Amino acid sequence: MLGVDEFLAEMCKVAEESYRVLKKGKMCAVMIGDVRKYGKIIPLGFRMMECFLRAGFTNKEIIIKEQHNCRSTDYWEKQNNSFLLLAHEYIFVFQK
Repeated sequence: MLGVDEFLAEMCKVAEESYRVLKKGKMCAVMIGDVRKYGKIIPLGFRMMECFLRAGFTNKEIIIKEQHNCRSTDYWEKQNNSFLLLAHEYIFVFQK
């Protein structure tokens, strides 16, 4: 399993290659969620979005998708802690 920095480095490669092969004016969409590590939220979605912007894409849309029936919901609800569940994902729509 990749760490956050390694994942983002690979996604930057994906963004660059996607920009290279996509025709001008066409779009690319990516769905991703944030993660929590050691009790801290990591805004993985927005960090990944930066890879695509640096590659040359522009943001066309940012869609927030509500996520139901998360696999880990029961686990976190039983932990009796102050964490809010990560119950959303992002759909980023980029345009070349």
